[in-house]
Amino acid sequence: MQKTRTTERKRNRGFEETHQSLIETAVRMLSEKGVEALSVSALAREAGINRTTVYYHFPSREAMIEAVKEWSSLQLARGMDAGSSRFDRMAGINRFVLANPELIKLWIDDFIAPGDIRDRYPRWDDLVTGMTKRLAASHPGEEVDAEVYSVMLLASAIIGPRILQNSVAPDADPAAISERFMAEHRRQLRRDGIIE
Repeated sequence: MQKTRTTERKRNRGFEETHQSLIETAVRMLSEKGVEALSVSALAREAGINRTTVYYHFPSREAMIEAVKEWSSLQLARGMDAGSSRFDRMAGINRFVLANPELIKLWIDDFIAPGDIRDRYPRWDDLVTGMTKRLAASHPGEEVDAEVYSVMLLASAIIGPRILQNSVAPDADPAAISERFMAEHRRQLRRDGIIE
């Protein structure tokens, strides 16, 4: 019995490692070549494995893209992790957005699509609750819609750096773009009493 459990654990660990490796390879391919270049065959070639193995992990191209979107959402969800400062969370989102433009295009499609945002961001309610408390404390007597404020912050953090990099300062270094964007974002959040 012990031998079977050990074998099963090794098999599951191997599956998970391969699955994660395939997702990371798909993310890299998507970032380098765009979503049109992503296929089961292309992923198999890039990963150096046969297509059957890829199909074992992703039954279709759509399932593969969905896994990439899910991975992307998990990375962005770190921006809602209460374990780090609000500014650090936003800076993390900002860096991810600048480093992964093709992924962000996929994610934006999901972001604006119909459906409950809680399915994409399990911590959404925590974010809104925190914003409600902070905004009430910093703006007593004012009626501030924390849900709309949260949408504005999230949209700004995800779309803003790309607009600044692509359309406003296309020749600037991504690190400089990030610095500029975060400096202004910090100023806004201080003004609104969200950070100190």
